[in-house]
Amino acid sequence: MPELLTADRIDEIGALGLKSPDPAAFVAELVGAVDEGRVADPDDTGYALLVAADILEQAGDLADALALATRAIAEQPDDNAYARAVRGGLLLRLGRSDEGLTELTALRPLLETDPEATYVVDELAESGHAETAVEWLTGALDVLLDRSRDQQHASEDAQDEAAAMIYGLARQRHDLREELGLPHDEHDNLADRLRDAASHALDALDDGPATLLFWPKPEFDALLVRWPALTESYPSTWDEHRAQTERALVDASGIGGGVGLGIVTGSVKGLSALVGADPIDEDTLDEYADSLDGAGVTAWPPGRNDTCWCGSGAKYKKCCLPRSRS
Repeated sequence: MPELLTADRIDEIGALGLKSPDPAAFVAELVGAVDEGRVADPDDTGYALLVAADILEQAGDLADALALATRAIAEQPDDNAYARAVRGGLLLRLGRSDEGLTELTALRPLLETDPEATYVVDELAESGHAETAVEWLTGALDVLLDRSRDQQHASEDAQDEAAAMIYGLARQRHDLREELGLPHDEHDNLADRLRDAASHALDALDDGPATLLFWPKPEFDALLVRWPALTESYPSTWDEHRAQTERALVDASGIGGGVGLGIVTGSVKGLSALVGADPIDEDTLDEYADSLDGAGVTAWPPGRNDTCWCGSGAKYKKCCLPRSRS
């Protein structure tokens, strides 16, 4: 019986396919699994198709990448905003500007409500429409700033989420304007002030970066075998462990916009050296995480087009970023 296509394998194929001079076999494995109903988690069907589309896009086959992105939308119509953004970007790259802008414009309101929807302006900027991306970011930022002034009595959670969104939009706008060679304006100054304030806030919480302990897949599997009691502290699968880590970092970014956040990587060997054969609990894990700070911290978040922090080899925007939204 053919093997099921797991999320881990999708990530592995994505990383291999992007590096391969002949990516067709990797695309065929992804599409074949979808055609044959062999995707282990049906919620990953659209993701598999989008990874295949990304491989084709990087190989220069934009037309076939567009076909797969369009299919991803049809396969999962209730959760397709990201796939529609990818499709819009591909249409722009293919010179079908009116269609591409129509697709992305329909998603533009998400910039005012969804903290992760900056993928919409990423597609604009990466398709040669950086000026329009800046315009959309400016509009969304103005709306959120006005809304925050009108909601001063909102809950603390709502205020934290609004602050994180304002920070994210302001920083992305700042970076795009810098790439375009535009002079600082009032919103750019705001982005700089928010960055500095976030850095100071996190310094006040800790002497160094705020970090989370993360286990690469082989270490995660070995960890639960070595200390079965940790199944009460960790989810049952590594895929959910990395998604949980990403969500925790997103939540923490509400304090400081992501500045100073990072991941330390655990190993069973290292933990064993600390505790020996003793049983361990969350306090012990915290102590172990603290001991790793000096060994190197992976800064979070990576750039959207950078390799994902989880070690899959795939781009962040195609790996833990979209998969953490559930």
